[in-house]
Amino acid sequence: MTAAGDDAITDLDASALSQAIHGKRFSCREVMQAYLARIDRLNPKANAIVSLADGGRLLAEAERCDGELARGRSRGWLHGVPVAIKDAAMAAGFPTTAGSRLLRHAVATDDGLMTARLKAAGAVVIGKTNMPELGLGSHTFNELFGATPNPWDAAVSVGGSSGGAAAALALRLLPVADGSDFMGSLRNPAAWTNVFGLRPSIGRVPAWPAADTWVSPIGTEGPMARSVRDLTRLLSTMSGFDARVPLSNPAGPTAPEIAPASLRGLRIGWLGDLRGRLAMEAGLIETCQGALTRLAAAGAKVEPISLGFDPERLWQAWLIWRRALVAPRVALLLAGHPDAREYVKAEALWEHDQAQGLPFAEFMKASEVRSAFRAHVAGLFSHGDLLALPVTQVWPFPLGERWPESIAGRAMDTYHRWMEVTLYASFAGLPAISVPAGFHANGRWPCGLQLIGPPNSDETLLAAAAAYEALVPELLARRPAAG
Repeated sequence: MTAAGDDAITDLDASALSQAIHGKRFSCREVMQAYLARIDRLNPKANAIVSLADGGRLLAEAERCDGELARGRSRGWLHGVPVAIKDAAMAAGFPTTAGSRLLRHAVATDDGLMTARLKAAGAVVIGKTNMPELGLGSHTFNELFGATPNPWDAAVSVGGSSGGAAAALALRLLPVADGSDFMGSLRNPAAWTNVFGLRPSIGRVPAWPAADTWVSPIGTEGPMARSVRDLTRLLSTMSGFDARVPLSNPAGPTAPEIAPASLRGLRIGWLGDLRGRLAMEAGLIETCQGALTRLAAAGAKVEPISLGFDPERLWQAWLIWRRALVAPRVALLLAGHPDAREYVKAEALWEHDQAQGLPFAEFMKASEVRSAFRAHVAGLFSHGDLLALPVTQVWPFPLGERWPESIAGRAMDTYHRWMEVTLYASFAGLPAISVPAGFHANGRWPCGLQLIGPPNSDETLLAAAAAYEALVPELLARRPAAG
């Protein structure tokens, strides 16, 4: 198949690709060949997919998928569709390194729950996607695999921690991708690559295996895609109750199809920069307001609102929760190797060391702040349907920097302070979607608008995003020069 023929396959979103496979327009083998050829051509510079499986093995699996279709059997909507799993999640036979040199030989013997659900829907796992070491910091680089540059400008960051997934989507190395989100790890790279990313409601996508299922679910796995219909279908595949995960949503999977909402009368509360609380680089607020103007022109009612909750009190509670949850993961690595501190990034060691001696009473006070904030935000939705914020506080920054140390002249006092805008949905356990909002004046750096919905309103949020998607076809048609 020629490169042009390959593009006819890789240009399709996952839903269209599924239709083409099931309609016998393309064989699963042809699809796998097209993606492997594109990965071979672009991934050496993109560094988005790591631990790529042997091509012969993948083609043989694709042929098995073709044989099943010939016998009238389809595994599901992802039948024969190549996927790569974020390197934080388990996929049998592949390393699960989380970007750490200490875990480079940690090959999974079983699939995690999310991977198993994708496979049950027919997906063929071809490799893993790159991420920051231990998922810390929204900048995809590590000492094991190296950095993943932004497909739109290789001189700057792609974000993270689901940076490999976002880059692979933007470059058409994958038709759809999984990510995970603790403090914007899915939303940030989606914003910086002009794709969609959904952080689901807590419990919508249960995680297993997990050492703790009661306290730790602030982070959640979720879908990333180039279209809202793909995002919706992938969420449906990932979601659903699992008895091993007590906080998983008992309502069942998310609906696989969502009709675009009518924007007429939709009430959106614009939080902006929280009245100056959040340092913002020039142009981000204005670009997001441009996206909101499109929504308003289609009938939505957009009004500035106040958060109405002390953000500093919330930030301090967030720091305690983050340390308490990150430190045990780092401690396991430190305990397993006599010289482990030399192999662990400084930011992870900072989280670990800050948590030593953390009193349980202090953690409980932080939990009470979190509970109060969740109740407060629920009250905000009595006055509006959705909340809106920028996804990021900075444009993509130089690839060689670890993190932005200042924004608009204001010093950042931690390695993640520049991501503060993402914690509000995370801490309240709310669904939040990153939708493409526009580009920097230089034309190379995308950014996203963050729409946040009430508890368990994932379908409502997706319907609003689908309506917005229909308003910006020219924005979504843009392609990185690298691909």
